[in-house]
Amino acid sequence: MNGSMTWSQLCESDEYRGRWVALDQCRYDEATAKPVEGKVVDVDDDVVELCNRVRDAQYRDCAILFIDARPPASVRAVH
Repeated sequence: MNGSMTWSQLCESDEYRGRWVALDQCRYDEATAKPVEGKVVDVDDDVVELCNRVRDAQYRDCAILFIDARPPASVRAVH
């Protein structure tokens, strides 16, 4: 999969938007506890399938996060 990506990059990507993403080496904002960046190791529409593959691949410190189907407010057009 890809190298490290920022949360904004993940949210703006058609490949990940609306899907579950497994991130390794996930880094969080200390003030908000929201993800800032991580390395995508797997992605799926079905969280159970994704978790099973991550477990079978023996990733132990992955964050499993849903990338909202709506683009972040910073990239949505203001009407």
